[in-house]
Amino acid sequence: MVAMRRTVLGSFAALILTAATACTITTEDPGYVPPAPLPPLQQLEQASLVDAKGYSTGDGAISFITEDRSIACSLTSSRGEHVNLPYEQNNYGDSANNKLATVPVAHCELADYPKPRAGDVKDDCAGTNLGYLGGVILLTPDSTRYGECRSGVTQMEAAYGPQGSKAGPLAQLPVLGEGQNLEGNGLRCSAYNGGVACGNVSAGVGFFVSPDRYDLISGPAGGASAAPSEASKTP
Repeated sequence: MVAMRRTVLGSFAALILTAATACTITTEDPGYVPPAPLPPLQQLEQASLVDAKGYSTGDGAISFITEDRSIACSLTSSRGEHVNLPYEQNNYGDSANNKLATVPVAHCELADYPKPRAGDVKDDCAGTNLGYLGGVILLTPDSTRYGECRSGVTQMEAAYGPQGSKAGPLAQLPVLGEGQNLEGNGLRCSAYNGGVACGNVSAGVGFFVSPDRYDLISGPAGGASAAPSEASKTP
């Protein structure tokens, strides 16, 4: 009986020892430094693509919104200055514009955004030099532009700005998760690093935009325009 008791106790002790040694205790390394985010075009080239079908709006556009509802984008097309956007009124489909070349574009709007730098203002706003505002960025296969002439807020600002409605077509867009990558008409967009990168990888043209800053990438010859780490924002 004593021998049997010792055997049972020994087996029980062995089980406790096995369980204890099987446990893994993870401790944080105070010296660990996470790797820096990839440059925008490398992110677009290396991140795996997600199925675009879930982001198609049925009118030739692939549209998404970021998880934090700060940026909405479309991989779509334009005719002249008219961009085919499923969430706001536009003149893309007017018969008068059929004579214009159809160009693939990536278009993004922001709810909160930096002001355009002086060198990036590309329009005199009908000769007034007033009303060129940030919050909108456009990529074509060979160029990129930040800002536009307008008298009001962006659609994203109206929906998700400080006084936003949190409703409407933008609220119905599917979310593109952090690190995910979409492609349409030879252009790509990826939600990453707190913002969105879009680009024509083969031409080396693209942009990165976030509520705090933007970078315009004009190709191997032009490089990227320098951006302050904390760009001044619109009121």
